[in-house]
Amino acid sequence: MTIENAELTTEQVLRRDIPWETYMTTKLISGTDLQLLRRYDKMAESYKSQLLDNDGPAYIHVFVTTLRDVFKEETVEYVLALIDEMLTANPRRARLFHDSSLSNEDTYEPFLRFLWKGNWFIQEKSCKILSLIVSARPNVQNVVDANGDASSSKRTLTMMENVLNGLVDWLCAQLRKPSHPSCSIPSAINSLATLLKEPIVRLSFVQADGVKLLVPLISPASTQQSIQLLYETCLCVWLLSYYEPAIEYLATSRALPRLIEVVKGSTKEKVVRVVILTLRNLLARGSFGAQMVDLDVLQIVQSLKAQAWSDEDLLDALNQLEGGLKANIKKLSSYDKYKQEVLLGSLDWSPMHKDPLFWKENITCFEENGFQILRVLMTILDSSNDARTLSVACYDLSQFIQCHPAGRVIVADLKAKERVMKLLNHGTAEVTKNALLCIQRLFLGAKYASFLQA
Repeated sequence: MTIENAELTTEQVLRRDIPWETYMTTKLISGTDLQLLRRYDKMAESYKSQLLDNDGPAYIHVFVTTLRDVFKEETVEYVLALIDEMLTANPRRARLFHDSSLSNEDTYEPFLRFLWKGNWFIQEKSCKILSLIVSARPNVQNVVDANGDASSSKRTLTMMENVLNGLVDWLCAQLRKPSHPSCSIPSAINSLATLLKEPIVRLSFVQADGVKLLVPLISPASTQQSIQLLYETCLCVWLLSYYEPAIEYLATSRALPRLIEVVKGSTKEKVVRVVILTLRNLLARGSFGAQMVDLDVLQIVQSLKAQAWSDEDLLDALNQLEGGLKANIKKLSSYDKYKQEVLLGSLDWSPMHKDPLFWKENITCFEENGFQILRVLMTILDSSNDARTLSVACYDLSQFIQCHPAGRVIVADLKAKERVMKLLNHGTAEVTKNALLCIQRLFLGAKYASFLQA
């Protein structure tokens, strides 16, 4: 790739004169194509607009077939520049590519091919155009032909999946190893910010291991260009925060501390808004809430609330995030009390043990450090001589079995059954009763053992 091709602009390319007549003579374009191109090429924007309004699909057909059949680089660049100019003036024209008159034309193929085979100008324009065409496509899930046959829509769906996977692969390749030193990453992120609105693209992006490629780009920005890149990167992360498999990737990366650094150092309202909306989405997922408390996000949110923002969505999100963080702090403090009690090895019937809300809200906290607290409860069952402590330990294990989706398996793996069985012969009725409840839940599960709680 030469720098000359890399630095080309649409305006420069459109100054060229393309020998359309020669292409007709060599049968690379038809007489009708030549007529349409002569009428359109080098005309004023308003006149071109009128032609597209009247005969848009015919022009799309000419552009796509020319890209398919003509291989001369200068001409390929020129046709891509014409399409880019047309879509920049009015992005809604991307719908023209889906006109029913073009149903037998593969309008994606040339752009998909050029992503991997062209110089940077050709790659970048093809990516931009393909992203717009894909986003403008009609919803084909509900397309059924006159005979009630949905097979044609299924074919379209399969083809679309290939197009999206090809596009996502190219975008990830640009983030890993840019074709152009300064333009590849902004172009790729710009397209992703459009494409990740679609669930099928989120799936493809996660499968391509794309989430980790975004994380290094989440860093405070100073120049106008870097602020735009940061905004679009955060927009991608926000869109991914609605998708569970992507959230798992974000949880194991440095995404959260980086987002917090950005929001602390940014004065751009649109950047602050998209980060706060992302944090609001992540707050209730996995260990994000606890991490946000550790990273003093509440203080940051309260400081942001004191500033004059014009965006109502941002103000709502700040209020929701503040409320969620306060609830998290309260929840964490109650679990901290519980943890302290267990680690001291002396248990009593304090209110949290029998509070269903405590177990529901804190059940995932028991997973910390390889189920450390459950292991300590096992040690208590082995070593304590105090009837009250043993009763509460058995009861807590039974609550864990009932509330955690994999509770029975986890407690069984920790060899709880043997320890609790021994306590069935304990001389104290309270210990026997709670040991029995625990054993019943281990064998039967919560559904059949719930009557024992009475």
